[in-house]
Amino acid sequence: MSPAPSPDDVPDSLDDDAVVIRQAEQADLLDVFRIERVTFPQPWPYSAFESFLGERGFLVATVGTPPTVVGYTVSDTTPNYGRDIGHVKDLAVHPDARGQGLGRTLLHRALAALAAEGAALVKLEVRATNDAALSLYRDEGFEPLRRIPRYYDDGEDAYVMVLDLAEWTAGRGVATAATDANAELGADTDAGRPDLVADEDDR
Repeated sequence: MSPAPSPDDVPDSLDDDAVVIRQAEQADLLDVFRIERVTFPQPWPYSAFESFLGERGFLVATVGTPPTVVGYTVSDTTPNYGRDIGHVKDLAVHPDARGQGLGRTLLHRALAALAAEGAALVKLEVRATNDAALSLYRDEGFEPLRRIPRYYDDGEDAYVMVLDLAEWTAGRGVATAATDANAELGADTDAGRPDLVADEDDR
């Protein structure tokens, strides 16, 4: 297994002003893949991340100079008869950067990007035993839609959770989030990929 970025590269505490969240670049992929490998028992292959390069929903959080990737999220939007569906496909935080709210910040930026793309509803899948992720998603307004038995390769069930994006935006007083994300992240794109694992271990 490839090692994650060295703990020496990740600060003990993250200053909000020091964290930069931006679209992922080719140079970020190895760090992203290493975090994926140490976070999930069913990790994405490197090629999956390559396929999302250039997509507005592939975001990384970096700290320091030179920048070190400490977290990332992948999301996209699927047209759906005028009520487009956003999908948070993957979200992870470096083990040494967890517990400081970075997962929540990445989720907020992913939702803002999906709003900018015109998504009305957002879905994700999460392991039924991932209590930290379930708590975060419920706190942000996601509701369980259904439980899928043996969704993961190891036989564990998954919850499909959904969020009304307009309600989330209005409820948090961030009505300009979509406009801000649109200005920051560029033109609309569509990954056009099948569903993959979405999970999250940081609060």
